Amino acid sequence: MDKFQAFGKNISATFSPFAQRTQQYVKEQLGQVEDKTQLPPDYIELEKRVDALKLVHQKMLQVTSQYANEAYDYPPNIRESFNDLGRTITEKVHLLSTATSPTEAQAALTAPPTAKPQPKTFNHAIARASLASSQTLQHQHSGAGEDPLATALEKYALASEKVGEARLAQDAQIQHRFLAGWNTTLNTNLMFATRARKNVENARLMLDSAKAKAKSGPGWSLPGQAGRKEGDEHDESYMSEEARVEVEQAEDEFVGQTEEAAGVMKNVLDTPEPLRNLADLIAAQLEYHKKAYEILSELAPIVDGLQVEQEASYRKSREGA
Repeated sequence: MDKFQAFGKNISATFSPFAQRTQQYVKEQLGQVEDKTQLPPDYIELEKRVDALKLVHQKMLQVTSQYANEAYDYPPNIRESFNDLGRTITEKVHLLSTATSPTEAQAALTAPPTAKPQPKTFNHAIARASLASSQTLQHQHSGAGEDPLATALEKYALASEKVGEARLAQDAQIQHRFLAGWNTTLNTNLMFATRARKNVENARLMLDSAKAKAKSGPGWSLPGQAGRKEGDEHDESYMSEEARVEVEQAEDEFVGQTEEAAGVMKNVLDTPEPLRNLADLIAAQLEYHKKAYEILSELAPIVDGLQVEQEASYRKSREGA
């Protein structure tokens, strides 16, 4: 019997605060509460700043999370087969260089994969299309030497693959140094702040519930004194000792939770991690564009040279005609 009573007391102690908070919350929502404990202005300002920081993280991650999707720039209208994705452009060019017939060249283009399928990025797709186009021209070229456009397309294919690999390296850096950090801030640091703020709200509800309970109680008066008069509800001298203790404890809890939540929010707002992560994002993008610039800068004069040679050959043939 004693164990059952102890169990009942534990249940009551657990349920009672929840019931008090819920009752107070419902009264506030129904507009049945006139006095509501106000939070300090500095605390409210911290809440607004934390809410803004959370919104920024959600908005940025909604877009930048695409860096975790390899095919974010892969054209949806492309239809590539398993064989198209079989080998790297570098491997295919090497196989084509040893081909002695159109049949062997075609086999080189459709050689089975040696590892996982090739990436589905825009640059890799351009590389595959360029190499296939180069071979199409080369198969139909009947003159001496190589078709200059076919040669240029093959070199463009190799360069595009290198740019695609640089993009994948960028994406890996962004996932590791930016997305991971901002997701941690959103799902851990900001969640701690949200939890601390919830504790403050619960403490406030308990405080206001205790105040309301004290005001509505029967009160007490000394012998020979008149009882509570109308309008004395706000006079704390009419509180019972038990009610006074309950209010004071609730006030202490509210102040403590407010101070703790303020500290958590300041820590979230002051941490340099989000800005450091953003710097890492920019650095990864810069490195990618720098490599892409270097690759294309090396290719451009080669293609320009082929174009100049073809124009000279074209003018010479026209003059001879």
